[in-house]
Amino acid sequence: MQKLGEFKLPHFFNYPPYFTLQPVRDTREKQVQLWKELIIEYCRAQKVFIIGLEEDFPLFSNCAIERSLSHEARVAFLSALVSDGRAEWTDKGHKKCLILWHRIQEWADLIVHFVKENGLEDNVMTVEEIRSGTESRGTELYGIDRSVLMRALKLLEHKGKLVIFKGTSTDDEGVKFSL
Repeated sequence: MQKLGEFKLPHFFNYPPYFTLQPVRDTREKQVQLWKELIIEYCRAQKVFIIGLEEDFPLFSNCAIERSLSHEARVAFLSALVSDGRAEWTDKGHKKCLILWHRIQEWADLIVHFVKENGLEDNVMTVEEIRSGTESRGTELYGIDRSVLMRALKLLEHKGKLVIFKGTSTDDEGVKFSL
């Protein structure tokens, strides 16, 4: 099985037709589904949050079989993720895509679990501590995209589970948990 770093690639990754948008509807639906799953799994494993259409992205080419996805195919697969609520275009020109390998509610649930597991109920933490602090090392929260984290925190704030405190800069924004 082929690998991309430590990530094991699925068998279809070595099948040249999967790098070309398939004209037959049933085949294309299967192709799109496989690519959506691959993109989500890869992004989760590698902690990738943003895919730029104009930038090199390791999944979009396979040197071993001399194949690369066309721009049209990249847009099709990312747009399918957007339709499923698993990604969002970050710009009007659809050049960059934010991959949500967890939906915002799932990120919020992970934060609640993290807080409870670390005994941080009724404690204050900075947003940066949640993203990169010693408690978050080894968890999915470590290295989380700031915009995704803020959306999950705002969802929890709306539910009354925490309060976000604005600091003088983004580095000192705080969160007071009340779980």
